[in-house]
This record gives sequence, C-alpha cells and structure tokens, in this order.
Amino acid sequence: MSKILIFDSGVGGISIYKAIKEQLPKADYLYLFDNKYFPYGELEPDFLIERVCQLVGYMYKTFSPDLVVIACNSASTLVLPALRKRFPIPFVGVVPAIKPAALQSKKKKIGLLATPGTVSRDYTQVLVNEHAQDCAIEMIGTTNLVLQAENKLYGNPVDLEEIKKVVSTWTITETSPDIVVLGCTHFPLLIAELEESVGKHIKFIDSGMAIASRVKSILGDEYLSIAEQSSGKAFCTKIQAQKKLTHLFNEIGLSQPLYIDI
Repeated sequence: MSKILIFDSGVGGISIYKAIKEQLPKADYLYLFDNKYFPYGELEPDFLIERVCQLVGYMYKTFSPDLVVIACNSASTLVLPALRKRFPIPFVGVVPAIKPAALQSKKKKIGLLATPGTVSRDYTQVLVNEHAQDCAIEMIGTTNLVLQAENKLYGNPVDLEEIKKVVSTWTITETSPDIVVLGCTHFPLLIAELEESVGKHIKFIDSGMAIASRVKSILGDEYLSIAEQSSGKAFCTKIQAQKKLTHLFNEIGLSQPLYIDI
C-alpha cells in the first residue's frame, strides 16, 4: 500500500492533500507542516533548502514514504534538485500553473498571485519564457494572503479589506487579466474571498488536480484494492498547532497534529 508524504510550511498543503486523496482515496497519508518557520516565502534560499531536506530526511528515516509531495510553491521552486539528489524516492513539486493559464487565456493577459519568493525565483521566469511568451504577465507577491489563509483555517476572521488591497489592480475589467494563477497552495483556501474582491471577470486556477494526476501516474492504481480505507497522520514543528487544528484535520481524515522537535 502506497504511503504519501505531503509537506508544506503551513496548512495550505491541505488543498493539495484533498486533490490527491480524491484520486487516491486508499493510500496512507502523512502530512507534515513546518509551522516553526512559517511562512516560507521570505526565508533565505540556503536556509530553506537545508531546512526542508532536514525535515524530509527525518520523515524518510522514520516512516519510509513511497513518494513525497512538496506542497509549497516557495519550496518547490528551489529545493527539488537537492531532495532528489539526497533521497531515492520520487518527489513531486507544486509550481505555478503558467502553462494551462496561457492556453486558457483569451486576452493573453495572465496574473500570478504568489509569495514573494515564488515571484522572484528564476524557475518561475523559466515557466513564463517556456509557456507564456505570447502573454503579458502581472505578478503580485504577497505574504499577507498566506497569513490570511492560515488564520482562516485556525478559525480566525479573514480581513477582506486587506485582500482587496492586495488584488486592487485586478478589479478594473478593461485592464485586468482574465486568468489568475494561484501560485501558493494557501490561496485556494481563500477562493471565495478572492472572487468577491475582484469580481467574476477573472478565473482563478491552481495546480491541485494536475499534481494529483502526476502522483497517481507515478504510483499507479494497482494498490487500490489492497486497503479498505486510508489512514492519515499529521505532524507539526510548533506545538501550538496541536489542539487548534484537531477538528479540521479529523474532518479530512488526518490525526491531531503530532509535535516533532526539529
């Protein structure tokens, strides 16, 4: 039976977990979020690489996952080469859905809503150069929305006015993009607020289903008949998350987050 590790800096990776579980409902899931150093979007690259490798190394040694999903755009655009060099298992990263956005955009004007780290990465520019040369790209890098999404899942109110400020340039129909890529796994958690902030003239897309399809293609589905139901364990690196997220995690088939001291 396949064991899948999903890793993120916070709870945004839940959007990826849900998409994968929909296609692979009987896999075993491990969900690790590094809330000790959340958010990842503004960390120094060298530190981020070593931090992610350290945590994945612990999970690999302790639980022997068959595949790891780095459900964080900020990390995926930077750390995948190091992870693939150090560990002999498949890694699937989450990167901005620039290619499908370019194919779908009728105006040939695309927005990218991501963290400051993802916006500034060379990897992101490579995606634009390879798949969206015929499109105008407007990028917004924000940490504020990452915090808003995290707070929402912790049961705290969302500041809609702050969200509107971040995306204010996209509210004018004539000059706005018609497709906006959600380049952070936290942002699908704010889809209702984003749609309310910009209006219905923009379509938001993310990488969730594409990542799920990629995971399924790597693992195959021959194991699906082995288990009657999946199991899931969650882990965090800062102890305050344990009780606040228990109800949320239980609803989606994960345990109360267990604290690991790393």
